[in-house]
Amino acid sequence: MNDLEELDAYLSSDASPDHCMMLSDLDGFLHGIACSPVPIPIEEWMAVAVGGDPGDLPKWVQEGISVIFFSIIEGLASDLPEVEPIFWEAAEGHVIAMDWCEGFMQAVSLRPKDWLRLTESGVGGQLIIPIMVHILDENGNSVLGIPQEDLDQTLGEAAEHIPKAVIAIHRFW
Repeated sequence: MNDLEELDAYLSSDASPDHCMMLSDLDGFLHGIACSPVPIPIEEWMAVAVGGDPGDLPKWVQEGISVIFFSIIEGLASDLPEVEPIFWEAAEGHVIAMDWCEGFMQAVSLRPKDWLRLTESGVGGQLIIPIMVHILDENGNSVLGIPQEDLDQTLGEAAEHIPKAVIAIHRFW
């Protein structure tokens, strides 16, 4: 078992805190933190990610989360930026990016006013669309008003654009 599988097993287990993020939404959250227009202290975002006091977690879990975060930073900062989101895969083989996108938007919600320059600008606002497409209300309807009959196809197409969107968002700042 590799480190990511061990971390996933822990986050999914009864041993993890009740409000701890699972691996896909954690990865989206960490990408959102990495793309934030303002620095967010690790103590703040780590507490949100784990749903409580990070000091209550095994040291290897804290380190594993930090390794993921710093590899995201490294990937975004490289000459040829690289983003490899951790999406779930359905039994039928299609990608499920919803949890990842919810995690990303949870990071945005930590500093919503600072994100306004991107979300309210014409060009910049378009960058976040592949992520926003995956945000559904409590009834399973698109917050962007995508008709239910078009939703599955739109979600699949949007998921393919998320890596480039994250790179563009990071570059926007």
